Amino acid sequence: MNRSELVTVLAERAQVTRKDADAVLTALAESVGDVVAKGDEKVTIPGFLSFERTHRAARAARNPQTGEPLEIPAGFGVKVSAGSKLKEAAKGK
Repeated sequence: MNRSELVTVLAERAQVTRKDADAVLTALAESVGDVVAKGDEKVTIPGFLSFERTHRAARAARNPQTGEPLEIPAGFGVKVSAGSKLKEAAKGK
């Protein structure tokens, strides 16, 4: 399902216009992105998903073509965890 299909489904289920559903989806994505970018708290949609920023330590790696060692600097990533209701849905229950 792509974004426009998701907007259509949201609009139908919430009985709102596609424009309103798209605005809500955009606001949700921006809000989650803002909180994750700050990194001081976790965003949780109970039973569905949670998002949090994680720290990645610096590490050594190798260039697969040349075998030359590389240093990968420390950075940040995002951890997304499925909630219980989403896990049950994935099982087909």
